[in-house]
Amino acid sequence: MTFHSRATAVVALMAAAALALTGCSGSASDADASGAGAALTLGSVSDIKSFDPAQAHLGHQMPIYQAAYDTLILRSPEGELEPMLATDWVYNDDQTQLTLTLRDDVTFSDGAEFDADAVKANLDHFREANGPDAAQASSIASVDVVDDTTVTISLSAADPAMTYYLSQAAGFMGSPAALGTDAIVTDPVGSGPYILDTDTSVPGSQFTFTANPDYWNKDLQKYGTVVFKVLTDITARTNALVSGQIDAAILDAKTGKQAEGAGLELTEYPVDWMGLYLFDRDGAIQPALADLRVRQALNFAFDRKTMLEQLALGSGEVTEQVFGKSTEAYDESLNELYPYDPTKAKALLAEAGYADGFTLTLPALPGTEAIMAVIVQQLADIGITVQQEAVPAANYVADISGAKYAAAWFQTFQGEPWVAIKQMIAPNAAYNPFKTTTPELQTMLDAVQAGGDDSGSIAKDVNTYVTENAWFVPFFTPSQMFYSNSGKVTVVPQLQQAVPNLYNYTPKG
Repeated sequence: MTFHSRATAVVALMAAAALALTGCSGSASDADASGAGAALTLGSVSDIKSFDPAQAHLGHQMPIYQAAYDTLILRSPEGELEPMLATDWVYNDDQTQLTLTLRDDVTFSDGAEFDADAVKANLDHFREANGPDAAQASSIASVDVVDDTTVTISLSAADPAMTYYLSQAAGFMGSPAALGTDAIVTDPVGSGPYILDTDTSVPGSQFTFTANPDYWNKDLQKYGTVVFKVLTDITARTNALVSGQIDAAILDAKTGKQAEGAGLELTEYPVDWMGLYLFDRDGAIQPALADLRVRQALNFAFDRKTMLEQLALGSGEVTEQVFGKSTEAYDESLNELYPYDPTKAKALLAEAGYADGFTLTLPALPGTEAIMAVIVQQLADIGITVQQEAVPAANYVADISGAKYAAAWFQTFQGEPWVAIKQMIAPNAAYNPFKTTTPELQTMLDAVQAGGDDSGSIAKDVNTYVTENAWFVPFFTPSQMFYSNSGKVTVVPQLQQAVPNLYNYTPKG
């Protein structure tokens, strides 16, 4: 899921609107819970605009792509990387060459064989197609075929997230003959556990998949039919789930009460953090933010616990750091740096020369009125005036990543440490638009990049640095509220992902 999708997703949570997470309606009530013959009907927050694997997205779209496509590496529900199309992988000493050993018994749904040439074709296509997650391949310099079952990926620089990316969008493998064609936009050609039934699928509404009879891994092929229905209206999604038309869907803390009343099972897990990005840490357009005391004052200004209760009905956990609790970079002690203390916030502003406060312009995303009202009030309490500037949802991400605003509210995915660094901390990160850095921080980033298996734990220093230097004002990590019919399906959440992988559903018989 894109960062823009996540931003619109939280709108539903904050304002009981619609775009947060999505559901569906379907024929789940007719499912036969007999293992491979069972049917699964899921809701999806995202439509699929193209089945070309180079256009694949993270998050909400992952299960739909997983129906048709295998990845090179499988990411377990707990986040461990396991063999899939690649049976083994190894780096050279300086972490700039990754050699993969491949399966030799896999075919695509058009009959073509999966081999090293197919891997090269897919990775080259992914790099060139400029899809929504093309940045995952930004460190790939070349892909070289060694033999039929061996391929070497050469990197321009070490990338601790590369094997992770090969379990995500960059790892989806399609038949080389179909890549980039008009046909693959609506009809995927992969080696995955299911094949799209184009006769009963309606783009933008429903995708129906049937079991691939030649699939190589029957353990992952748990259903005879899988249906995804696209509903972006949370009320319709809730009604479909409660009425038994679908087996599982994501709701929010408010609509979840109706689901719980109907006896549906809640699976709750964190994925994102939400709060303020203080982009302009050098004071280019808002001089006040160049002062560390001002940025720290903003952190002391917010009553995170009350915000969590009011805005998310307590479903989540307050935090003062942007790295996720499931990562090695997380440090519980950092959550003690900024307790709610408006008196201290005012004192810090006065020390910095802003005893009378200042005006901070923030972009306002449609549907976020509730969260913006809280931000405005809590900052007013310490003397800071917020000037809201309405920004259309379609422009929000471009504007905040384009250095148009000194600060902004946002909700962001908490991925593995190097993934998080590349999205919001590195000088070239999309959400570091003013390219803030220091020699001290760059030394830390270099250590993480070259750290190999230890990069996650080394990133704890980066977390400490950006938290102590108040690069952000995190509020809380809202829970994903995933509801399912426990009498028909067992669901296991996927670490750091908006919805479970398709492989995480098992029929109950």
